[in-house]
Amino acid sequence: MRKSYIPSVGELEAFCACARIGTTTGAARDLGLTQSAVSRSIAALEDRLGVALFLRARQRLSLSDAGRSFLREAEALLERLDSAATGVMAFAGQQSVLRMAVLPSFGRSWLIPRLGAFQAAAPGISYDVAARLEPVNFDTSPFDLAIQRSSHRSAGAQHLHLLDEVLVAVAAPSLIAPRLRQSGPMRDADLLEAPLLQQSTRPTLWPDWFREAEIDPRRSLRGARFDHFDMVVDAAIAGLGIGLVPEIIARAALQDRRLVAVSERRLETGQAYTLIYPERSTARPGFARFRDWLSAEIAGIWA
Repeated sequence: MRKSYIPSVGELEAFCACARIGTTTGAARDLGLTQSAVSRSIAALEDRLGVALFLRARQRLSLSDAGRSFLREAEALLERLDSAATGVMAFAGQQSVLRMAVLPSFGRSWLIPRLGAFQAAAPGISYDVAARLEPVNFDTSPFDLAIQRSSHRSAGAQHLHLLDEVLVAVAAPSLIAPRLRQSGPMRDADLLEAPLLQQSTRPTLWPDWFREAEIDPRRSLRGARFDHFDMVVDAAIAGLGIGLVPEIIARAALQDRRLVAVSERRLETGQAYTLIYPERSTARPGFARFRDWLSAEIAGIWA
């Protein structure tokens, strides 16, 4: 039988503790083991790998060149094991855990505030929500589903249209309300003179707005820049300028008058919010309930 060179978890923990503390006695105290157990783990690991990982002088341990090279990988392995174990623990007491990759602003502004309603309807189902801007590869990632734009095509996956992406121009009442009372919605030419908040991952949105109005868009790229739409919404609420954001993300702030629409126009981007999932997810407990709940929630917004 071929000899295994794969270290045990105990050996890796003893190695990392000795590298961090510098003595087997201190490492044993940190790990809750005896000094002899730590020494045996280090000896077994060095024998397994065939190299000396430490230089020993006056009961002190310092890493050898091989030890320094191995330390980063050993620490990363232990961290990944800990993360994997923690993730599995999420299944405790649940029928299913749905792993979701979600557009950051959609998740924060729209989905998460409504997950309580889904949890009440399906109490045996939990969720693991991660923010993702890039397309998901379901062959190499653990996700069961993604909520992303329709341009994020995933090979071999199902794509369910949820909602067309429509952008609205919004601002804080304190910034814009006097102008609206005097002359009604702002003209596009007036918008160009106002501070425009930029979404840095989609920098063409304001130029697209002004091109549609047949106005030279070159000046529209001036203004403070933010990574995500929810940051643009927060900046607009703070009175920093006018934001161009998806209506679904600004909806709550518009309803409670933290923001007002400054134009009657809307910008249809040609994109859509889309539920993307691999075929295997259809067999997961709770997936169909979440898919149907999500579709009904979004349909109910505009009913």
